[in-house]
Amino acid sequence: MSESSATPTPAGASVDSGNTGVGGRVPSADTTPEGPISAQPVTGNKTKVRPGDRIFRGLTTGSGVLVVVLIGLIGLFLLVQAIPSIGLDQVNFLTSREWSTNDPANLRFGILDLLLVTVATSVVALVIAMPVSLGIALFLTQYAPPKLARPFAYAVDLLAAVPSIIFGLWGLYVLAPQLAPIASWLNDTLGFIPIFADGNVSSEIGGTIFTAGVVLGIMLLPIITSLTREVFQRTPVAQIEGALALGATRWEVIRTTVLPFGKAGYISASMLGLGRALGETIALTIILLAPSTTFGGSIFDGGATFASKIASASSEFNDPRSVGAYITAGLVLFLLTFLVNFAGRAIVSGKKEYR
Repeated sequence: MSESSATPTPAGASVDSGNTGVGGRVPSADTTPEGPISAQPVTGNKTKVRPGDRIFRGLTTGSGVLVVVLIGLIGLFLLVQAIPSIGLDQVNFLTSREWSTNDPANLRFGILDLLLVTVATSVVALVIAMPVSLGIALFLTQYAPPKLARPFAYAVDLLAAVPSIIFGLWGLYVLAPQLAPIASWLNDTLGFIPIFADGNVSSEIGGTIFTAGVVLGIMLLPIITSLTREVFQRTPVAQIEGALALGATRWEVIRTTVLPFGKAGYISASMLGLGRALGETIALTIILLAPSTTFGGSIFDGGATFASKIASASSEFNDPRSVGAYITAGLVLFLLTFLVNFAGRAIVSGKKEYR
């Protein structure tokens, strides 16, 4: 028998080297073992929307529109009330440091000094709060065991529940004396730098921009820490485990995975804290001494922020023209806060790591 002989193929069956159907036939794409697939016409019927979905969508859309409308109305109110007083102002509103509204017929007010003190206080607070908040967030998410991290996180979050007036009283009467030696050392050692030069308030008294910035930085800790902690906790586990599998140390894992992933969220949280610092009122009204003095560029100066200036004079609002001057300061603060929030949003939008 020849080696090339093979089992004969039954009659009516076709030879197939692959998948075969019934009777040895290869099934086509439009057939099934039960038979050919009938073409089903695509109908134009739309998915039925339930009444609950319509109600929920209307509520959410209405809520978003309501917020935008309220912000627009607040801005419009401030603008309408500010324009008459700006027209009566006898000095340059943007560049003058003078503030005299006792005589409604001779208004002399400028926002330059208020703007500088507001920004200086907020920057000092941010310089203190940002690194501390970053360290706390990394400790809670990367180093602390869960049994310690949870109560510690709750304790930090509870700082947000302390009223501003308590922070102000504590800062002026308790913290300021403790900061006096540090302020004196900075002034003696780094006094050749303008921001650490002699100010218009003695460092022994403590009611300076430096003290206000430290207290404000403590007030910002729960805001920045909470948001940063949430972002760091969402770092993909696969990236962390991959870095550890490659032999990375804990710090190298943080530097190569956690920080790049959460950088945009950390910056966004800091910008949110900055917006909070710009509008702080009661604590700074209590702490800042010599509110009528001129800011000279030192953190050991006194002065007044936009919010503290308005709050301290609220009992004297008896003439629409004088009130308009303070409303004008509120309008500038309103716009400044908007600029900070927009800057934070732009930073977050430009960071792919936060997606």
